Amino acid sequence: MFRPPDPLRLPGTRESPEAVLARTVPLSGTPGEAYAQRRGIPVTMAEAAGVRYADDFDGRPAVVVALHDRDEVLASVHGRYLSVVRGQDKMLTIGPGGGVANVLGGWRTDPLIVVEGLFDALSLAVSGFACAATIGRWVPWLADVSVGRTVWLAFDAGRPGEAQFARYAAHLSEADVKRMLPPGRSKDWNTALVKGGTATVARCVQDCLNKHAVRSR
Repeated sequence: MFRPPDPLRLPGTRESPEAVLARTVPLSGTPGEAYAQRRGIPVTMAEAAGVRYADDFDGRPAVVVALHDRDEVLASVHGRYLSVVRGQDKMLTIGPGGGVANVLGGWRTDPLIVVEGLFDALSLAVSGFACAATIGRWVPWLADVSVGRTVWLAFDAGRPGEAQFARYAAHLSEADVKRMLPPGRSKDWNTALVKGGTATVARCVQDCLNKHAVRSR
């Protein structure tokens, strides 16, 4: 699916990703904390993953996270708005791209699990699993760090998620690529967390890993 390039700077103020990140504040005690908790994410987990709060992210409050490249250089800043009305975007990402949001070690941890959204990543993390979130963007260097590894592409259920899976699976040609779907009829991992709790998410992920381990013996 074609996605237009993200703006390099924050629309309106023209701030760089670095400048935007510098004026964010810790999540605890802000409206962002309550937002994360409504989505099943304790503030301690969110802050450990680098999630922060901006009261003005292109005119609206948002929880934000830095996306880093393989050398830990800031690539983009991603914001998820706390509230949305009709006609508004749910999120905004600025910067040149090519980065991921890592939780619990992210892409450096085996097995390598790749998800789409920030709250998908946090949902797996609070359930005990490391992963990296692409935020629905193309991350070309994942092919290099995936060579010889098992990679679980845990994108959303549905056509967009399947399209992302197909594109990444073709690109990660030197990895053992597997598909991991959210449990039940959940569209994504955060929906699964909110509906069924950490036990449901953990059981689904662990079942996938166990089945692969048995087949590999």
